Amino acid sequence: MDLIKIREYTSVGEVSGPLIVVQGVEGAAYGEVVEIETPSGDKRKGQVLEARGDAAVVQVFEGTSGLDTSGTKVRFTGETMKIPVSVEMLGRFFDGLGRPIDKGPEIISESRYDVNGAPMNPYRREYPNEFIQTGISTIDCMNTLVRGQKLPIFSGSGLPHNELAAQIARQAKVLGKEEQFAVIFAAMGITYEESNFFMKDFERTGAMERIVAFMNLADDPAIERLITPKMALTTAEYLAFEEDMHVLVILTDMTNYCEALREISASREEVPGRRGYPGYMYTDLAMSYERAGRISGKKGSITQMQILSMPDDDITHPIPDLTGYITEGQFVLSRELHRKGIYPPVDVLPSLSRLMNQGIGAGKTREDHSGVSNQLYSAYAEGRDMRDLVAVVGEEALTDRDKKYLEFADRFEREFVTQDRDENRSIEETLDLGWDLLSMLPERELKRIDDDIIEKYHPKHRS
Repeated sequence: MDLIKIREYTSVGEVSGPLIVVQGVEGAAYGEVVEIETPSGDKRKGQVLEARGDAAVVQVFEGTSGLDTSGTKVRFTGETMKIPVSVEMLGRFFDGLGRPIDKGPEIISESRYDVNGAPMNPYRREYPNEFIQTGISTIDCMNTLVRGQKLPIFSGSGLPHNELAAQIARQAKVLGKEEQFAVIFAAMGITYEESNFFMKDFERTGAMERIVAFMNLADDPAIERLITPKMALTTAEYLAFEEDMHVLVILTDMTNYCEALREISASREEVPGRRGYPGYMYTDLAMSYERAGRISGKKGSITQMQILSMPDDDITHPIPDLTGYITEGQFVLSRELHRKGIYPPVDVLPSLSRLMNQGIGAGKTREDHSGVSNQLYSAYAEGRDMRDLVAVVGEEALTDRDKKYLEFADRFEREFVTQDRDENRSIEETLDLGWDLLSMLPERELKRIDDDIIEKYHPKHRS
């Protein structure tokens, strides 16, 4: 086996933000791992971001504080960044660079995967068509998550997306066959308080035994945020395609990731795109998001849920805008519902799961799922319209039919959308709850459900 040639240089010509420029470098390659020794003897890791002529631009994961242009040593290892992977990672907490932070031992494994992953062969991709139950009615009934899908949550500052992410991580499961299910949780740029919340919540509920968590804190170097989702997705690929597990990857908060991307771009003095973000942000996000899916001939699968807090609640902001182009729908959290004290404040009207119809129905959820979902959506939308009308003409001007829909919208939010943070509803309980709400409307109004389904599941006919 050829020995990897390690080259050492002391020719750091520039230190700028999280980047250093090393002069006189021979044969540097994009993505190559670099070991940096500070003048005081501290060791840090970096990665080649750009190789041009005889110079290399290196991003330093632990930050450039304490580095100078005279006493810093830089070793080019000739390898890309890799992470040791093993099923022993389940139940463990790691930092953004894959180092244990739970006082447990280092992961020792002969399997070391390149964190950049390998693109899935489109020909071998299988279409997602299996239901994942999260125990949350607004997701399971109205915007179903399908195995192998990528489905983001669009949130805002101060909204309970962390609580929702933790609840999904605890409760998500594949129905039917007893299959191994794991959750990879990657947090980027979160506060210590938020990190503590996730760690305690997973340990309190006993969900930790099937979770692998990667935590990048707000006071960690921003550059580390760019490697955290790669660590998480590489671990997911190992568990899914080597250990035949079904893996749900939760990435939060992608806004912090994109801010780090913008910071690095500014340090490199690149020409900015929309709102200062680099023009390649779409490609960068797609490289992470497209690592979800199913592969023909493999039992395992990777499903992704990305959480991003929209700056100023602006859904047209570049981060949610580009994410929406790549992913297969979105959940939208509503500040108005949050102000009403409703949890989870998922607004079902702008929310969408484009693959929902592939994962529901007889043999997957229940035969009435599609009809109930469509009818609930229609009735709630009409009830919301009635609220706007009341604001103009007053409730006295409404017909009895209009008042029914107005009442339906209120009950839908109070009884269907609202649930406790530890409440884990089965899909059958969710659909039965939907029927209870629909029973308050005249049967002739249920135009989106087949007559034979109404006769079988409507509370009036069941009793």
